Amino acid sequence: MKIIQISLLGLLLQACNASVDSNIVNSDEAVQSGTAIFGGELSDYWYQGEAEISTYTLSQARYGELREGQAVLIQVSEPFLADRQVKDEGGGAESGTSAAVLKTNLIRRFVTGIYDYSLMTSVFTPTDGTTYPNTLKVTTSSQDWCGQSYTQLNYTGSDKWRMQLRSYFEREGDQDVPLAADFLEDEIFNRIRIGGKLPEGSFQVIPSTGYLLMTHQAYRAAPARASNAAVGDSLQTYSLEYTDLPRRLEITYEADPPYVIRAWTETYPSGDTTLTTTATLNQQRTEPYWSQNANANRPLRADLGLE
Repeated sequence: MKIIQISLLGLLLQACNASVDSNIVNSDEAVQSGTAIFGGELSDYWYQGEAEISTYTLSQARYGELREGQAVLIQVSEPFLADRQVKDEGGGAESGTSAAVLKTNLIRRFVTGIYDYSLMTSVFTPTDGTTYPNTLKVTTSSQDWCGQSYTQLNYTGSDKWRMQLRSYFEREGDQDVPLAADFLEDEIFNRIRIGGKLPEGSFQVIPSTGYLLMTHQAYRAAPARASNAAVGDSLQTYSLEYTDLPRRLEITYEADPPYVIRAWTETYPSGDTTLTTTATLNQQRTEPYWSQNANANRPLRADLGLE
């Protein structure tokens, strides 16, 4: 398998079982006002019976300082039951609700002083943007030595997200609230990899659930401006800047399929200062990792630079 070793920091400095409404299945509405229905179909690259595994060198803002860490991005196509919003393990043929999705699992690990953090976000986006214009599900969990928190968004098929929050912290507690089905910052990685036109201009965006968990902010959409620009001959940078929220996201990716994500930055206040989190691609390969769970497979971690 091929391995890619890349350093982009200089470039960057420059430039799960929820019940939902059944009418989701034939939804043909726009993803949100002001943006077009997503198109694009996954190339054969995603149908080889393997997942793409990418590791990134991470510099994560937390408590007013930058923390060294690692991000692991696992992306793979799989069948998904659109009505139950769980992996299709054989029931889709009977119900007729199975849809192909691109699944993203993004894991971040870093240390703050004596104790460590682990965050994981999973995003399930249908590859058929005409039949299923909305991402169907997002989950994020955060664990550190103080406690853990978990959030889940399910698309209900009626222009709403069903948001659930389970938190260790008193002021957040347990919440179950509906949200308008605005565009999700969390779905951008999937939208890039699927292809098609990314939303540009001004529109409402629900910020990254990992960011909301770490900064203990309310779950609501905020106005943002997005643009997509060429960087040199072979790269694109998608920029998302919130107008009423001190947060900016930039994702640099290859302009040609399969649109490999090379790096990203997130800039927002941390402690008493504004810091920029950076993630830069280190290693990448495709593997059927779910079948590589024996002790004999452990050396494969070194090939990916996994700690």
